[in-house]
Amino acid sequence: GRSIALPDVHAGYGFAIGNVAAFDMSDPEAVVSPGGVGFDINCGVRLIRTNLSEKDVLPVKEQLAQAVFDHIPVGVGSLGIIPTASSDLEEALEMGMDWSLREGYAWPEDKEHCEEYGRMLQADPRKVSSRAKKRGLPQLGTLGAGNHYCEIQVVDEVFDLRAARQMGIEHVGQVVVMLHSGSRGLGHQVATDALTAMDKAMGRDQIAVNDRQLACARIDSQEGQDYLAGMAAAANYAWVNRSSMTFLVRQAFAKVFETTPDDLDMHVVYDVSHNIAKEEEHVVDGKVKRLLVHRKGATRALPPHHPLIPVDYQFTGQPVLIGGSMGTCSYVLTGTDKGMEATFGSTCHGAGRALSRNKSRNSIQYQDVLSSLADKGISIRVASPKLVMEEAPESYKDVTQVVDTCAAAGISNKVVRLRPIAVIKG
Repeated sequence: GRSIALPDVHAGYGFAIGNVAAFDMSDPEAVVSPGGVGFDINCGVRLIRTNLSEKDVLPVKEQLAQAVFDHIPVGVGSLGIIPTASSDLEEALEMGMDWSLREGYAWPEDKEHCEEYGRMLQADPRKVSSRAKKRGLPQLGTLGAGNHYCEIQVVDEVFDLRAARQMGIEHVGQVVVMLHSGSRGLGHQVATDALTAMDKAMGRDQIAVNDRQLACARIDSQEGQDYLAGMAAAANYAWVNRSSMTFLVRQAFAKVFETTPDDLDMHVVYDVSHNIAKEEEHVVDGKVKRLLVHRKGATRALPPHHPLIPVDYQFTGQPVLIGGSMGTCSYVLTGTDKGMEATFGSTCHGAGRALSRNKSRNSIQYQDVLSSLADKGISIRVASPKLVMEEAPESYKDVTQVVDTCAAAGISNKVVRLRPIAVIKG
């Protein structure tokens, strides 16, 4: 296997966050490691465009922020409002966005603009423990807490007009919505269950690692296969979750502007995962190999003409969504051929922490964070204000430096910079 660190790298459980590791699937010794995916399986970012401009939104900005906050359940123990019985959960785990589509919570085009088309086919809900399902059932369609957010943003600068237009981003000042969320308690439990099972399997298969957090299993072992099937189900859950929130955001905008989401052109630009393991083909030492690529705090960034990206992005390359820290800018990038060669088609995922959560809590006052956002003209709705210090911009690296480093290395191209005008958080 090979491992790559990206510019937003920082310490995490098991693997670092901002890490890409690939294992050759033809090698019987190759492993899969839950610590290489992370606890929040398929934590990812989705960008929704609108045909509104900043001048349309500014007069109703507070009202809009409140409407989104009212529509999307946020916070640590938040419960979903989209009715789901346990039979729905089983189907959602297996079908991913196909479930959202069938139930009327997604548009057919949403799937096209989603990594894996919003459904990992190897998902098996039977490999998700009843404890994980119990945690996941009430949380479907919720934002959660921590670094998850829904931001109303405006286009601040366009670096590549052709690529931006292909994404439906036409001009500076255009309003978009960015969602950042994952698989909630369900994904966390899938990872915990797998680590316990793999801990035992390592003794049996005589696999030694220098840290228990790096627990792993051979890919073709029962434990390895069970984890991949459970991880895929948790990934499907996360896509359903982001689809449900997309539905709620569309409702909130339609209500405030007294029109339909369709008339507001609220299409999904793209949806990327940044905590996931996937089978992919890559050229290694001149040979095409089937690899299990772990991306943790890293985003897939496929180049133009790659068969896995939708038709409308064939000439631009896959859109890559990079969320900044709270109240700072975010970016849209595209994948490159150089990234395919150098980083298994991967780039950074965000700002990357500079201070631990504990340090942030002890050194930053939450009132200061909220008032500095207000000074920048950013509306904020937070379910747990005392947690905002952990997400203060000072706790993170500068996302612009991270993105510029990836661009300078040639592993992704800059398309658009986005600046927040409203932040909704857990």
